[in-house]
Amino acid sequence: MAQPPVVLVVGASRGIGAACVDEFLRLGAVVHGTWRSPGANAEHLQSRLGARARRCDLGAPADARAVIEAVVALDGRLDALVVAAGDYLPGTLEDHGSASIEAQLAAQVVGPARAFEAARTHLRAARGAVVFFGVAGLEGLRGRRRSAAYCAAKSALLVLVRSWSLEEATHGVRVNMVSPGVVPHPDADPETLDPAVLARVPLLGATTPGDLANAVRWLCSTEARHVTGVDLPVAGGFAL
Repeated sequence: MAQPPVVLVVGASRGIGAACVDEFLRLGAVVHGTWRSPGANAEHLQSRLGARARRCDLGAPADARAVIEAVVALDGRLDALVVAAGDYLPGTLEDHGSASIEAQLAAQVVGPARAFEAARTHLRAARGAVVFFGVAGLEGLRGRRRSAAYCAAKSALLVLVRSWSLEEATHGVRVNMVSPGVVPHPDADPETLDPAVLARVPLLGATTPGDLANAVRWLCSTEARHVTGVDLPVAGGFAL
């Protein structure tokens, strides 16, 4: 009988990351999850995952290595890595300036890269899968009146995703991206809850964290064994 997959969700205590934990647990996977900030969300994750819930700040290079080592020490392998860390930043470039661009590149590009680099050897051994998160509309490389720093960083991450997918193909590792649109949830940015923003989604109704978790689960499954380097929008047509 095949062993259940071992999955690590970075940024698992709330929103989309928490929904990914739910989905993988539902399927019977062995799930590890990380949280960054203490509080009720972190405590809830710890109550669900026990020793498989750990603090991790991808801004600290040693944290990513420590978490990956702990996963493998406990369960002997790592089959899938899901990186859901990194907060949304609304506002204009004039509002935020270059300091925010630098911070977004650190949070949305450098941090995820640290997680992947720490996991790479183990993912190769398992011929595993990696999923990162983007934002709807990256393919068009269009200008943004709002959230430009955030979207620019996600565009840089997409280039890395496709580059990693090429480098890792010979090792059987698949690297993909899922790009949300408007996803209301209790910890979402208030802008996401604006009725005027929701009304711009062509497929009526907001995207849910569960919709995104379903896409992540599929990309990590054998059903998607020949899918790599993909940016999969799960956004109801938002930003088309």
